Amino acid sequence: MSELEVQSADASATGLNQWQRVANTFAAPSKTFEDIKRGNRSWWLPLILLASSGYILFGVISYNIGMQQMVDNQMRMNPKAQVRTEQMTPEQRARVSKVSLEFTQGVFWVTPVIGIAGAALVSMVLLVTVNFGFGGRAKYGQVFAVSYYAWLPTIVKVLLGLAVILAGQAPESFNIKNYAPTNIGAFLDPADTNQALYALASAVDLVTIWTLILMGMGIAAVAGVKRNQGYMAVFGWWIVIVLFQIGWTAAFS
Repeated sequence: MSELEVQSADASATGLNQWQRVANTFAAPSKTFEDIKRGNRSWWLPLILLASSGYILFGVISYNIGMQQMVDNQMRMNPKAQVRTEQMTPEQRARVSKVSLEFTQGVFWVTPVIGIAGAALVSMVLLVTVNFGFGGRAKYGQVFAVSYYAWLPTIVKVLLGLAVILAGQAPESFNIKNYAPTNIGAFLDPADTNQALYALASAVDLVTIWTLILMGMGIAAVAGVKRNQGYMAVFGWWIVIVLFQIGWTAAFS
């Protein structure tokens, strides 16, 4: 065996480090997911990167927009919530506003915990779907790692959102539910748009689609199934969730 072949074999045995897997998620995702399939399942670096981007967004919003302004915007952009608020006494409105502010700040602070819980649930659903629905052989740890690496494009969305805020976005027009121009909904006024239509326009998001494609590729790789089956598992659940969101929004917003 030549020296080059020995080096190649050694690299294959040791696998990629986490920085290489992160870089390859954007440049050559198949390499990342094949490395996870070989047993290299560490996911703490994507967790740190995603959490850091979330806290940076939180800080910029707090400084440039104001958390209270953000909460007030959400109330104003929901027509039914606005009607309910107008029917309250000043004391009730103040209490609701305070609780909403504290809840929103709390969500930002515990975002990493929410992310881990979300990844755990998503991974379990996809594991069952791909193994029992498509005859895959994925392991839970592999699917969990795929989930975190597939979510890395969220950082791109955060960067776009930061650019919009720092470019001078008017605080009263900021919408935390659609803070980056990655879908049609970001260009619509939720207060003047049919809520079900707005939910659909916001759901078809470029970064979300990017993430779903990566998830489908990763699931297929670690489960040993065809890539189109991985896409079917991931996009199938996404369609179900979007339809549920639209129905819920139409009924209660």
